[in-house]
Amino acid sequence: MAEAAVLEGSNSPAPADDASLKPFTVTLIIRRFDSEFDDEPRWVDYDVELFATDRILDALHKIKWEQDGSLSFRRSCAHGVCGSDAMRINGRNRLACKTLIKDLDISKPIYVEAIKGLPLEKDLIVDMEPFFASYREVQPFLQASGKPEKERIQSVAQRERFDDTTKCILCAACTSSCPVFWTDGQYFGPAAIVNAHRFIFDSRDEAAQVRLDILNDKEGVWRCRTTFNCSEACPRGIEVTKAIAEVKAAVLRGKPDVPKSDLVSA
Repeated sequence: MAEAAVLEGSNSPAPADDASLKPFTVTLIIRRFDSEFDDEPRWVDYDVELFATDRILDALHKIKWEQDGSLSFRRSCAHGVCGSDAMRINGRNRLACKTLIKDLDISKPIYVEAIKGLPLEKDLIVDMEPFFASYREVQPFLQASGKPEKERIQSVAQRERFDDTTKCILCAACTSSCPVFWTDGQYFGPAAIVNAHRFIFDSRDEAAQVRLDILNDKEGVWRCRTTFNCSEACPRGIEVTKAIAEVKAAVLRGKPDVPKSDLVSA
């Protein structure tokens, strides 16, 4: 009987049949488009040798580097922070860098395409300008008068009030999963509302009413139909639908419900 291999630096034998250590062939079917050559997008098959712990981003790299250098997609940090590589994988919005092969059904082809609702530029790349235009319109920055000599202090409760919506990485996965956004290019979209929420409920900010007025529009929060697609699509786990509901409530009240400070100034 053959002796079991021993792991380096360990007295324990290596697993004799660990599937994650063995490569296998996966078929990716990618929706390609190049305006110089294509009138309509087309689906192209690629067979790629991968490991279970590889990600969809690794598969795309292998295709681009080893099979077809013309394949185009965005990526940067490759660790789920920059938000560059949002795409539709098997019909769901995900980050390619956070989607592991072992979490998908590899007995079937894996379908990859660009996110919906934004103009397609090439292959998996969309024009993000309409998305960022809505983001800029909600004034996503702190607006406060005065020039304090030190930091503006917040209590734990005040900081927790908007903690969830600080996690947004502007990947557009939530906005491009929204059926209202697909059919109405004027809708602000979930990501813009989430980033407005982050400042509307910040006790240090003084422009909450301005943002509430901006979002109290026919293309603002009232276009949301509460389908929860956005919350399911968010790779950061933000409760997007809840944030939108809180902004709606603030519009109806005429002001946000920001906790009062329990701190005593020195």
